[in-house]
Amino acid sequence: MQAHATTRSAAGVTRRGFLLGAGGIGAGLALAGCAPLGGSSSRPETITFYVSKPEVIGYFDDVIAKFHDSQSKIRVVRDSTSNMSANFVRNRPPDLGCLNYNYAMVSFVEHGALTDLSDLPEKDTINPDLWPLMQQTADYPGRTSVLPYSVTAASVIYDKQLFAQQGLEVPTTWSAFTDVCKRLVTAGITPMYGTYKDNWTIAQGMFDYSVGGMLDVPATFAALDSEGTSVGRGSKVSFEKDFAAPVGRMVDLLQWHQEGAASRGYGDGNLAFAQGKAAMYLQGPWALGEIAKTNPDMDLGTFPFPATDDPADNKVRVNVDLGLWIPEASRKQEAAREFLSFLMSPAISDQYNADNNGFGVRKDSPPVSNPALSGMQDSYDRAAFYLGASQLIPAEIPVANYLQSIAFGGAPEPQLRTLDGDWARLALRSAA
Repeated sequence: MQAHATTRSAAGVTRRGFLLGAGGIGAGLALAGCAPLGGSSSRPETITFYVSKPEVIGYFDDVIAKFHDSQSKIRVVRDSTSNMSANFVRNRPPDLGCLNYNYAMVSFVEHGALTDLSDLPEKDTINPDLWPLMQQTADYPGRTSVLPYSVTAASVIYDKQLFAQQGLEVPTTWSAFTDVCKRLVTAGITPMYGTYKDNWTIAQGMFDYSVGGMLDVPATFAALDSEGTSVGRGSKVSFEKDFAAPVGRMVDLLQWHQEGAASRGYGDGNLAFAQGKAAMYLQGPWALGEIAKTNPDMDLGTFPFPATDDPADNKVRVNVDLGLWIPEASRKQEAAREFLSFLMSPAISDQYNADNNGFGVRKDSPPVSNPALSGMQDSYDRAAFYLGASQLIPAEIPVANYLQSIAFGGAPEPQLRTLDGDWARLALRSAA
């Protein structure tokens, strides 16, 4: 996979946004230091560990207890309620962070507010195919600012029992996929369950899957960054031109969803799919637990969405679900590093991924444990994956709203032209 260049264009900086004021970062860097572990007394060193993902707080609380049992010189206090950005500006960041590696982290990385972790032995255990994903989101020259901890992969979830009953094979081409949908309709079965009421499900599902299967996502967004204020009619790359075919594929998919999809949300979809009301569901692994609440014995599988008639184009959508980092402003960096190493140990990190439907980040990580996700293992092992395009469009641009308008029946072209205009305006604002 190609990654964005380390040096960012004005457009790239704009689309990531600024979470930190320059003065706040400067103060943090000026006071950065690393106190001797344990200080001059025998009292334990106390560090703050910030965890942003509510559903895994219990897991990390258990890990903290194990860490305390393993040694006595470091105490860890877990924080999940503070305003992280405000704490950075006030020079009171956590000593160790564990967050989804998305735009919330970009400014911290690109302003050099995080320490270099490249000398840690754990860094060398990471699957090298993951570094382009990290760099595509954010990078700081000469540093490894964040270590990936877990990767989430998403594709088409399907009801294996329904497929078997209808004699259907997992499709690997667009033609085969449409044939499956037609055969399901003939059998009186809804091919896919849509939840258009929640616009994020359109963005991360139909849109991201179609774009990722038809475009080189890193190269396309690198070109959009490079074009900056020129994005639009006549530019070498634009949403109107380059995204027309993938959005057209998304429009093709609309016919295969149930009636009333516009009034159904994510919760409706999980329940309906668990009740066998559709054969496929364009959702991520986070839906599996919700489906299991209604139908724990449902036999589910996954496969990469085939957006073209070339199986070589098939990939899965991924995101770095969690990354670990240590701020420059922490005065307890040595203790934070010791706890980070404990978190990265195979016994701890492998259990996290097994419990939370994640893919491991080490070169020797075991295969994904949930059988429903095994259909994506080969793609993951071959680095046949991409960051979702909706993740790479700045939050200032309401792309999910535009996509929802298309799902509700609107023409794609005006929405794509609006995307071009939004992108160019953000680049202009940065240049000013």
